[in-house]
Formats: sequence, structure tokens, C-alpha cells
Amino acid sequence: MTDDTSKCEDGHNRKDAHKQPRVHMPQRGATERRRDWAEVPTGYTAELARQEAIRCLQCKNPLCVAGCPVGIDIPAFIKLIEDGDYIGAARKIKETNSLPAVCGRVCPQEDQCEKVCIVGKKFTSVGIGHLERFAADYEREHGEIKLPEKQPPTGCKVAVVGSGPAGLSAAGELVKMGHEVVIFEALHKPGGVLLYGIPEFRLPKDIVGAEIDYLKKLGVKIEVDCVVGKTETVDELLEEGFDAVFVSVGAGLPTFMDIPGENLCGVYSANEYLTRINLMKAYDPEYATPVLRKKRIAVVGGGNVAMDAARTALRMEVTEEVYIVYRRSRDEMPARIEEIKHGEEEGLKFRLLTNPVKILGNEDGWVSGIECIKMELGQPDESGRRRPVPVEGSEFTIDVDCVIMAIGTRPNPLVPMTTPGLKVTPKGTIVIDENTCETTKEGVFAGGDIVTGAATVILAMGAGKNAARAIDQHIRAKKVSIKA
Repeated sequence: MTDDTSKCEDGHNRKDAHKQPRVHMPQRGATERRRDWAEVPTGYTAELARQEAIRCLQCKNPLCVAGCPVGIDIPAFIKLIEDGDYIGAARKIKETNSLPAVCGRVCPQEDQCEKVCIVGKKFTSVGIGHLERFAADYEREHGEIKLPEKQPPTGCKVAVVGSGPAGLSAAGELVKMGHEVVIFEALHKPGGVLLYGIPEFRLPKDIVGAEIDYLKKLGVKIEVDCVVGKTETVDELLEEGFDAVFVSVGAGLPTFMDIPGENLCGVYSANEYLTRINLMKAYDPEYATPVLRKKRIAVVGGGNVAMDAARTALRMEVTEEVYIVYRRSRDEMPARIEEIKHGEEEGLKFRLLTNPVKILGNEDGWVSGIECIKMELGQPDESGRRRPVPVEGSEFTIDVDCVIMAIGTRPNPLVPMTTPGLKVTPKGTIVIDENTCETTKEGVFAGGDIVTGAATVILAMGAGKNAARAIDQHIRAKKVSIKA
């Protein structure tokens, strides 16, 4: 293609390109992938990426940018892909997003930037997420990573507590602003939920590692095996010379249903199950990490974590059947449509409008089944979804030997408990000023799931970016005040 009026390679006029169906991202077949850990989608080729990029209308007032929590200049990077400047596209994304390869894989673009895409009003929206992934992967695979210019050193230090998406995003922004940044991570590897929560077949760990290495090259320092609240407190970090602290420890405390049988052997929280397999590599015989290998598994929940746990369980060598037990219908499932579809293709069995009432056990104290009741949808609740109502007398049993609870998480109280003056809500989330991200304790900021409760990777990244701007302003104002 040479100009806006010429024809595309497929023979269509450029002005009509947006009317063409979205370019499908190739993926591996369900039979092939069900028993391995390799990534499911294989990504665009350069040819496919340009074919999809040309569908973008290059709107003068792009709604997609407003729909992106980190404000990527979406039309600009897509135009660069259309022009064949794939490295330039990656660098354009990195002006506002330090983790594009991650976001291109796990962010729910269908509910954000792609949801408001003008092309999608009459046709299928542009595959923004697929294009972001392509640009990031191209840059990494062709060794063309270039570090952006940083502002002059300020002499100020910021401590970031937690290396999940909010913490990594904040750290990347702050170090570009000229501040010294140290991330304190409780586990033995950085990455937070990106590492321990999201399976390899959805987000390869070498991708996470590459994104973190990029931040290290920018100048971010990371200390692992440091449990803030135990190893040292937030107050001690401030006393040690940090000018501000950003708390981004997520919401990793499991939630259970409080039904009979939850204390039986063979009941996991999704967090524990995924951590053992993703971070501690229990799926690999070379590692001694113990994890139950059972034939029939029930995963309770309908969100992305439930789908991750179920599809992970399906890949364990002895598994025969995995059930998704969810109390609402498929339309109300909060998991991404793509993940539900992939789970169906791989053989997950969905028991919808079904709610557990009791976990059954044998005489040795191990799970032998799960007793459920059928549900029907009533009036909408506070979430806007129709409230599930039990159908009297509809109890039935599913024979399983393992149950994984994936019904949500809440914040770990360790940091608030050890930080006097830090106010929390009744749900345990940290109270912040929404404009500044500052907590009720001076110099301490917070963002991500520890503030909002469990949410998406990109929303946490957006919070980290917003917090970085507020922290920068706070530090510089404080510096001016001291000099005065």
C-alpha cells in the first residue's frame, strides 16, 4: 500500500478496509494444547498485523485512547504497524506502558479500548490487543529494545512495596522521572500475580521476565524475599531515607464460602493451587513442589482466576474431568469470553446456575464429592447482574476428588496492621485520596487491588501510573519546601 487511496494487498480499497472481518490470531488446536503448557495463541505475523492495522480508521477523536487505563496513543502505534515500522510501534506504546507484551496477552481489551472502537459500532472492532502484543514481541525478538531518555536524577528515593502490575508500572514511571526506585517483593521472584497467578499457557514466564529486565535496565532495583510488615515496616522504610512509599501488595488473601467440608483434604484456594504450579513449578517432575494430582476436579467460580485454575488442572497428567461450578449463567460470567471459549474447546465441563452447599468427604477425610443446588436468576443485585436464587429441592451431587475455590480474594492485612495511621475500609482495602493516591499517612501512597479489591492487570497498571505522577509531585513539592 502506498497511500490512503490505493488498494491494500488483498485488493480492497483502504477506505473500505475497516469493513473487513477482524484478522484472526492463529492459535494451537485444543487437542494439541490440552496436555502441555505452551501458549495457546501463536501471535500475528507481520503480514497479518499490517492486514489488521489497516482496518483502523485513524479517528481524529479516538475513543479507544480514553478507554485505555494507561492512555496509550492507540491510533499512532497502529499506524506505525500499518507503515511497517514495528519497532517504532513498540516504542510508541512504551511511552505510556512499560509492560506491553503482558497487556497484549491478558488485558480485557474487549471491555476497554476495543469496546469503544468506532469500527466496532457497525463492524468488528480493531484487534488492538493483538496488535499491541505483536509490536512488543517483534521488538523483543529482534533485539531492538531501546531505553527511553530519563529526566535528570532528583536525588530522591521511592520504595515500592509489591512487584505486581501496579508496582511495576509505578516503578517504571518513577525511574523515568529521575527518582531512585527500589521494589520490595515478598516472594523469591518478582512479578506478583503475573508470575504466580496467570498460567504459562496464557502468559509465558519468560515474557514477564523480559518486561522486568527492561525495568531493571531503566534503573529499577528489586529486592526479593522481603516481606514488608515483617522484614521491615513502612515506617522503617521512611526512616531509612525513602521520600515516599507506594503500597501495591495486591489482594491475595483467599475467600471461601464457609460451607461444610471446606476443611477436608483436597480443598484448595485457587491462589494456592496456581502458586504451587505457576511459581513453584509443581507440574515439572524435576521440582519437588507438592500438589494434588486428582482425576475429577471441581473449580467453584466464574471469573478469570476460576478459568485459569480449571484449565491448569486440566493439564495435569492424571486429570480426567474438570468442572466449572458457577451460580449464574454463562452471560453473567466475569471471565473473558476468549478464556471461556478456550476452556470449552479444551474440554472443561460447565455446571452453570449451580451453587455448592456442601463438600463431601470419605472416612479418611479426603474430598469425595460436592453437593450442589440448582439456581435460577432473579432481580439484579448491586453488581447489575441478576441475583441467583436457589431452586428448592434441586440438590444433586458431583463426584469429584478435589475442589478449588475461586470465588474472589481480599487484601492481606499485614501492611495496614503494621503501619500506624493507615486507614482501611471495612473490606480491608486502603483508603486513598482519589486525586493524589495518597493514603491517610503522609508520604505513603497506594494503588491497585489493595485499594480497589481484585480487578484487572491493566487497571492496576493505570493506578500505578497515576500514583507515580502524584508521588513525583509530592516529592518535588516537598523538596522545594525544604529548600525554602
